[in-house]
Parts: sequence; C-alpha cells; structure tokens
Amino acid sequence: MKRLYYLSPSIESAEGVSSDLHEHGITDWNFHIVCNNEEGLFTHQLHSANALQRTDLVRFVERGLMSGGLVGLFFAVPFTYIDEFSFAAWLIITAFSMLFGAWFGGIGGLSAENYKIQKFHQQIEDGQYLIMVDVKRSFEQSIKCIMAVRHPEAVIQGQSSIFINPFAGDAAEHIKSA
Repeated sequence: MKRLYYLSPSIESAEGVSSDLHEHGITDWNFHIVCNNEEGLFTHQLHSANALQRTDLVRFVERGLMSGGLVGLFFAVPFTYIDEFSFAAWLIITAFSMLFGAWFGGIGGLSAENYKIQKFHQQIEDGQYLIMVDVKRSFEQSIKCIMAVRHPEAVIQGQSSIFINPFAGDAAEHIKSA
C-alpha cells in the first residue's frame, strides 16, 4: 500500500475530499487528517490522525528494541563462560534490556513529530489540512484522478510507503513526489 499526501486549504475542502473518497471505497481506516483544528475535525465528523500517525512512537520503539537487544547481548554474552549462568538468565537479561529500550524509545517517540509529516509542519501550523490517504497500488491512479478532477484545491504533495522504517533519516528522502 501507498500513502498519498495532500494539502488542503480549508476544512470544507477536507470535508469534500472525505465524502468523495468514502464514495469510492476509502474507509476511515485509510483516511487521516492532520491539522491544528482538532475541534473542527470533530464537528465536521472527519477522521483525525491518531498518535501513531502524528508521533514517531513506532519508529523509536523499534529503535529502542534493537538497541536494547544489542546492549543486553553485550552484557549477557560474557556471562556465558560462567558455568552457573544459565541460558534462561542470559535470555532474561536480553529480554529486560529490549523492554527497557522499547520503553525508553517510546518516551522519546511520543515527544517527536512523525518523520514523514515533519515536511509539512509549517503548512499545518499555517492552518492547512494534511490529508493522508492509504491506497492499494492498483487504485492509486484512480484516486489521484478523482482528487485532481474534483478537488484541484487539494494539492498532492507526494507519496510514501505506509510502513515505518526504523533507520529512516531525513523526511525529505522518504516522501517522493507524485
């Protein structure tokens, strides 16, 4: 699946986009809006992006799991040469380190903006509506055509995968122009 990113200038435009996409089989599970006006989204019954889409929680938890696993292995491996140190203890140290890393990463991820929507931070602050549409590759062109014909004010900004890359760097390299 791909995620298409559109910037819309008003909530009325976002509401029209939502209606048209729902008519063409895009459900609320595959349609999310990021904006400063959460109350307006609620009033217009539009589907707001959740914390997993707004923050870098998932990416930081994945990084924390991997880092914690490496730290756990780093400390547990030397103990394998001690006869009294069992495999279960080695596994417990590694698992605890992974859980601690995931927890620590999650705290950091909740405070960081999602790396894929960082690119649109200023536009969102200026009052625009970022519309994220998840589509199957086979429906991608039809959705782009519908949006171009019915909502020319909602400008496509790019596309990316819906999957999170824990090793991702700069946001600009992950969202390709459409």
